[in-house]
Amino acid sequence: MTRKFYITTPIYYVNARPHIGHAYTTIACDTIARRQRLLGADTFFLTGTDEHGQKIERAAQAAGKTPQQYADEISAEFRQLWKRMGISNDDFIRTTEDRHKKRVQELFRKIRDNGYIYKGTYTGQYCVSDELYVDGAHPGDPCPTCGRITETVHEENYFFKLSAFQDKLLALYANPEFIRPEARRNEVISFVRSGLRDQSISRSTFIWGIPVPDDPKHVIYVWLDALANYITAIGYGSSHAGAQEAFKKFWPADVQMIGKEIVRFHCVYWPAFLMAAGLPVPKTIVAHGWLLFEESKMSKSRGNIVRTETILDVLGADALRYFLLREVVFGQDGSFSFDALVQRYNSDLANGLGNLASRTLTMINRYFKGEVPYPSHAASKTAADDAIANAARNTIREFGTLFDQFQFSRALEVAWALIASVDKYIVENEPWALGEKKDEDSRSRLATVLYTAAEALRIATALAYPVMPDATAKIWVQLGLGDIKKLALDELTWGQLPLGTKLGEVQPVFPRADKSAVERMQKMEEDQRAAPVVEAPAATAVTTGQPNATPTSTAAAPAAAPAANDKISIDDFAKIELRVGLVKVAERVPKADKLLRLEIDIGTEVRQVLAGIAEAYAPETLVGRKVVIVANLAPRKLRGMESNGMIVAASLEGGKPVLAGFLEDVPVGARLK
Repeated sequence: MTRKFYITTPIYYVNARPHIGHAYTTIACDTIARRQRLLGADTFFLTGTDEHGQKIERAAQAAGKTPQQYADEISAEFRQLWKRMGISNDDFIRTTEDRHKKRVQELFRKIRDNGYIYKGTYTGQYCVSDELYVDGAHPGDPCPTCGRITETVHEENYFFKLSAFQDKLLALYANPEFIRPEARRNEVISFVRSGLRDQSISRSTFIWGIPVPDDPKHVIYVWLDALANYITAIGYGSSHAGAQEAFKKFWPADVQMIGKEIVRFHCVYWPAFLMAAGLPVPKTIVAHGWLLFEESKMSKSRGNIVRTETILDVLGADALRYFLLREVVFGQDGSFSFDALVQRYNSDLANGLGNLASRTLTMINRYFKGEVPYPSHAASKTAADDAIANAARNTIREFGTLFDQFQFSRALEVAWALIASVDKYIVENEPWALGEKKDEDSRSRLATVLYTAAEALRIATALAYPVMPDATAKIWVQLGLGDIKKLALDELTWGQLPLGTKLGEVQPVFPRADKSAVERMQKMEEDQRAAPVVEAPAATAVTTGQPNATPTSTAAAPAAAPAANDKISIDDFAKIELRVGLVKVAERVPKADKLLRLEIDIGTEVRQVLAGIAEAYAPETLVGRKVVIVANLAPRKLRGMESNGMIVAASLEGGKPVLAGFLEDVPVGARLK
């Protein structure tokens, strides 16, 4: 029986045009979906747009459009961008579609008929920007999530008996797989343990929404409307047999991916709604961190968003996909900058995978007429060849384990360690020198080296395909292997590259980017920010009264006050990846009094690091010494050489550095926490 897999992004609210913060979530889900398809799963990948609510109604009015016209315009931008990026979603749900509206009403009826909805009146503070009730706030108070001033509302509402699900939710959270990562799970548990109050699930002071069944003066609260997309898109509430079968097949979802700011909606209200309707809950909800630019979350109101199109125009979709999944530790906040993007592109893609493909396939063309060579006898093999084969087998296993745990950055680090090992293997075995010799032994050795490099390239390409589908598909064709989508990833192992395979046309896939790439992207964004932006006007507060029931706050915890200049937050510290490294090579940098060039083994790869410690340490005293390095520092050039990391040292009086070390025996590659 074919395994099924259902993955969703949150549907994106059409109050703003898409930017790379939206692309981050979509890319992560697309990568998972592509990998699952290669593993043989019957995969369904859903995304879409959330188009109802008071904020959209006001934004449309400010733009001189109807709400539907406004939603049509921005929803189309999301769809066009995903198409340009090659996002492989199976469906794109819009909450203004008839299929969604009718099925949401069916969900509302089911919850009501099960006794979990009643009518009451609400008076309190509401944030239109985030479409949330702010529990405990007073008139004039800001929203704890976005900082905008809340509005006082007084209206008749339908209420959901959220308080009835406190114990059931806590029992659900006992499964550590339901909410990931653990920090988000602990946050939700703490919130629910503090007590749940009934939640308003309708509005009656505006009309842009789905009418409540049998009471059309109310519209269904936008969050119940939006959350229901995950089941309406696959057939819940439909009278058609095919849609009903699809719902039975794919629900519950295997993975629902969200940003951390909407974790309570998805991990408290969503499972409670499902329980109230008698439906199973998702298997896993994964909350990732924010993508920060200029040290703040990307936001239209802050004016610091980066458009995805800018990066696509200059470097292409694969560069963005790789950067976001390699640079950001999934689940934590991550920083974006054009400089870091170009540095990562050049070091890992142009000089890494792209260079390995170009040099390996070019030499096969030159020395073996474009056919994967046959090593002619066993005597041509060495321990170095076996080491690459074993490294590739280990990479396949480790990459899969890490990827399935949503450790995308670590998985890609492991794959690129294999690429680095093959580059070193090529340099040490000098196939270009073997190619100049005419004796049989040299010819056989050359065939072995190039076959080994090509097979390692095939494995690295197969693993990287879900992350970079366009570039890897091109490399696959250059390897003479046809359509990479036909790869059976669950059967990937060493030695499957057919001997004698005729290569395709060899062309570079990642041309190196120069400084002008950064300048062009910065200029494009500056020009975009200079364009006028229409914001929805704030509304006048409504008269107050006494509520029958008070909905609980749906906001995340208030943002912490900015740290003092000499302090950093624990989140800032968590971004730093400190690793134990073993110095393998140490030598002075010519014409540089203070610099040493070090080759440091960090367990997964050997890094070149330039360190200004030559006046304190003789090179020969460092070989074999364990040190601490900052492993996730962006590469930089010093004296024409690339430094990939930083040695941790104390600075004594007078500026003399003293290297950090260990009294106990610590394994190479261990991470410091």
